[in-house]
This record gives sequence, C-alpha cells and structure tokens, in this order.
Amino acid sequence: MSEVYPSRTWSISIQCPPERVYAYVYDLRHFPAWAVSFGLSSIEASEGKGVIETPEGPLTMQFVPKNTLGVLDHDVTLPSGEINRIPMRVIANGTGSEVLFTLFRLPGVSEEAFQRDQVMVERDLLSLKGIMEN
Repeated sequence: MSEVYPSRTWSISIQCPPERVYAYVYDLRHFPAWAVSFGLSSIEASEGKGVIETPEGPLTMQFVPKNTLGVLDHDVTLPSGEINRIPMRVIANGTGSEVLFTLFRLPGVSEEAFQRDQVMVERDLLSLKGIMEN
C-alpha cells in the first residue's frame, strides 16, 4: 500500500516574466537573498547545485537539470543525510509568472514543525516576489 503525506502547496503571482524568475531561482548564488528563513551563514553554489551552511549544519541542494518547462524540483540533503524532494514550478501567468511550491509533512515531523516550515515558505516566497518585482 502506498503512503500519502500531508502537504501544502502555495501559488504566488509575480509580475515578472517566467524566464527571469526561473533563471534567478535556479542560480543558487541568489538563494540567500530570497530564502531569508534559512538563516544562512554561507553558500557555495554552482550550476543548479549548492552547499548551504545553516545553524543546524550544511545542507546540499540540487535542482533537476535546467529545462524550458519551468521545473525547479530539487533535493535537499539535510545534515542527517535525509533527502527531501521538493516540487517547485514557475509557469507563465499572462506576461508574469506563477510560482508553485509544495511542502510535504514527512514522517517524524511534528505538526508544530510543519507549521513553522509553512511560515518559512510563505515568508521566502513573498521575499522572492518582492525581489523579482523591484
């Protein structure tokens, strides 16, 4: 039998062409500017991959290969070695963009931690919107 995790998906409209939003997010050198919730101390980034120093230890982030479909799915490897797969998309919305992001509540994650993660995702997506629209 398959297991289905509780999840939450956000959709945020950004007044910026999807190609620009996609390119900005894919370049992990920009990650500290918009992912403000992580409390990053440093990042080593290359094309679609990065090692991010956080207060909890290093995270590795790896996007799927660059594509024209706006797919920004990525794996985040936690300091524990656990891998979280995170679906993310940038799609056209008129002349602007719609960014879709899904967060799963994985086994062992408390409801309180899941709620905290949701607040962080919302903050980060609003930060991305602010940067891309200015």
